[in-house]
Amino acid sequence: MKEIESKLNKKIYYSIVWTVIAIILTGLFADNPRLNEFDLGYVFQLITGFSLSVCLLLYPKKETDLIRICIIVLASIYFYTLFLLYPETSSNFILLCFIPALSILFFNSKLFYFSLYLNAILILILFTYVLCVSNDHAYVNLELDLIGNFINFIASQVIVYFIFHLTNARMKQQQIYYEQIQQSERLKTSGQLAAAVAHEIRNPITVVKGFLQLFREEQTSLERKRHFNLMIDELNTAEQVISQFLSMAKPEQEKITEIVDVREVLQSVTDLLHSYGLLHDNRIELKVKGDCKTSANIIELKQLFINLIKNAIEASKIGDLVVVSAEVENDFVIIKVIDRGRGMSEAEVASLGTPFYSLKSKGTGLGLMICYNIVEKYNGIIDFESKQGEGTTATIRFPAVNKN
Repeated sequence: MKEIESKLNKKIYYSIVWTVIAIILTGLFADNPRLNEFDLGYVFQLITGFSLSVCLLLYPKKETDLIRICIIVLASIYFYTLFLLYPETSSNFILLCFIPALSILFFNSKLFYFSLYLNAILILILFTYVLCVSNDHAYVNLELDLIGNFINFIASQVIVYFIFHLTNARMKQQQIYYEQIQQSERLKTSGQLAAAVAHEIRNPITVVKGFLQLFREEQTSLERKRHFNLMIDELNTAEQVISQFLSMAKPEQEKITEIVDVREVLQSVTDLLHSYGLLHDNRIELKVKGDCKTSANIIELKQLFINLIKNAIEASKIGDLVVVSAEVENDFVIIKVIDRGRGMSEAEVASLGTPFYSLKSKGTGLGLMICYNIVEKYNGIIDFESKQGEGTTATIRFPAVNKN
């Protein structure tokens, strides 16, 4: 009921809803002792039943938190109205006990706790009314064993809570498993891509780099030599990217690690991207607290941070500040890259790291895919928090190493 997507699910949903509506209508018009009186209580029951039916029919078209809350509140009011208007029907109290079970169908923990608390408040009001206000002894089924019924109510709420807890835990496990499958598919796709094109790209790069090195030696101008050095460095970076593709294709490849000072790496990367930021009138602010050291490959870490900071700059508006921070917390080095750009929706965040998925017009999505691979390779965690119109925060966690 969380997502009414397929035609089959919609047919099942509407079949159930129309059955529920038929039961409500039967209760309203079939042999109802209040139908002839048509008093205020019956009119209220009629309005509540109609409103609940409308919300249930609208839900597949507007799956919002507001309409979910309306369904829970209206269902609660409807069942409590039945109990108050028809005290001779003892089964109505059972319906009150299991009102929170309706919210389990939405797979929303906040909605469940709202329903649980609401039902607890309403039942306390009901028991207070029966015990202190009502003098006509109309609710004899409840009054005969008030304490016992209250204990039964608490027991039913505990049962409903455990049903929700087990169901919710199972759903979270399935979600984690699904995310792991998605990540596995990403790595599988990237491995196939690496095996197909890596060698074809590496060969011409090697040739071009060789000629650039030859031409650099022939130059006498320091300025020209510096230009050649920059071009060779970029080709080295391209070769490193190809090596990353190959490492994805062969994940068991031996890792060459060293103790890396994250402060020095971030300082080097931010200095490198300083001029790139100036092109967009963006400034990079670096904040590092403490002795942030981890075990990794320094070249791969630089590649990781270059990709993330470059993405933050490109996502930012003209004149915005990009903040890069690092600190040690709970035996982890936590690095954050924060921008105040356009932000992303939940669906866009969930798709990050997928090959060829990019929010940039000329992007390939391979940069973030490599970032995910680097972080996973060194037992790290990367996640993105984003809100449209407010920006994005990329958080990377690596195991910290001791100063010694």
